[in-house]
Amino acid sequence: MSARLRNLNPYELHKHLVNIYCLNKKGSTANLKRDTSRDRTDLDVIRENHKFLWEDDDVADTWEKQLAKKYYDKLFKEYCICDLSRYKENKVALRWRVEREVVLGKGQFQCGAKQCNSSQDLKSWEVNFAYVEDNEKKNALVKLRLCPDCSEKLNYKSKKREVKRLKKNQKKKKRKDKTSSDVVTSDEECQPDLENQPEPSTSQEALETEVDKAESLWKKGVQEVEEKTREEEFEEYLEDLLL
Repeated sequence: MSARLRNLNPYELHKHLVNIYCLNKKGSTANLKRDTSRDRTDLDVIRENHKFLWEDDDVADTWEKQLAKKYYDKLFKEYCICDLSRYKENKVALRWRVEREVVLGKGQFQCGAKQCNSSQDLKSWEVNFAYVEDNEKKNALVKLRLCPDCSEKLNYKSKKREVKRLKKNQKKKKRKDKTSSDVVTSDEECQPDLENQPEPSTSQEALETEVDKAESLWKKGVQEVEEKTREEEFEEYLEDLLL
């Protein structure tokens, strides 16, 4: 070892040897790189410890939770921003607004969908947001401002179920109408068709009237008729003249 290297302290000697190694051994510098697999940025820490809603009894007992709580306090929690890219699967992502979005009016004066900037005919919706946090199912009632197209996407599943219910009710109604019509037709078949019966002939009617008259005569019996004499008839004639 040269006299110059002997006068170096251990740190300077280490740097000198490493520089010589890096200059003379090309392609082997990858072995000198630090392992970055465990490195975490502030954003990673916030993602790991973030909560959609912090309750009053939640205690930030570590610096990671304190950082996440500090970020949560800076969010604006009047309206939410939603991601409707998977609305057909009934999966909607929600988050609170940041300061820049509040200044631009995103989520209140513009559509609250992530990829929509419409500001026409906005509607307010109250959504029961169900999510899983720390392996625990939670619910939160939040507000959204959406345009008509995004509102249809938000209510896609509920509308579909409503249509199915209406179809089932219509099928039941049709079945009831069909059964009632079958009962009516069966009753009509049982009743005799009086209109289509042939009318009796006139000769038959005359014969029946004569038979009825004969029966009535037999029922009344034969009445005895008294014949008047000629003198009695003459006296009645004179009485009629004198009157």
